[in-house]
Amino acid sequence: MTRLILARHGQTDSNARRILDSAPPGPPLNALGLAQAAALGERLRGERIDVVHASVATRAQETATPVAATRGLDVGVVEGVHEVFCGDLEGRADDHARERFEAVYAAWLAGDLGAHLPGGESALDLRTRFLPAVEEITDGVDGTVLLASHGAAIRLASAALLGDTAETTYVPNTGLVILTGTPATGWTLEHWDTAAPVVGDVTAGGPAD
Repeated sequence: MTRLILARHGQTDSNARRILDSAPPGPPLNALGLAQAAALGERLRGERIDVVHASVATRAQETATPVAATRGLDVGVVEGVHEVFCGDLEGRADDHARERFEAVYAAWLAGDLGAHLPGGESALDLRTRFLPAVEEITDGVDGTVLLASHGAAIRLASAALLGDTAETTYVPNTGLVILTGTPATGWTLEHWDTAAPVVGDVTAGGPAD
């Protein structure tokens, strides 16, 4: 049996400014984000974690580092689990760009997984690259795997891993989604953070960062 802990990265300046920032490697954590990552390490100190991975984005790797460091582990960098690509909206924070993104995001949550961001990805595109990566890092692991990834990516991929049967919610900075199971037998939901962690004000971040 495998336990998969999906952790969203800590805050970046792009989060604080509500910039649609999806292309890796992306910005590093800001001061608050580094504090959140340290707090995540403390939160998980008592948990058994056997393997630590992160996306190719700098912010995800920095978030995973405190968790790995307390266990003497390396952070494995995994292709395919970075944020859903915003395409023509990348780097923008204006009202029109946010509205276009949120309209497509709402379509995904309503079940239209093929809806595309302009010049970017669909939820199906995200799942096509994310799910095989999860299978690769969890296959044959009898223990706990932590993967530091991104808000929209975690929400969309978790829904797929759960067979689109669970109601999903926004994942805050350093929020956790915990699944148990195996790639072969399927996954069940153990825990989903429904409120932001207590380190700072993290309500400014958007779903794609």
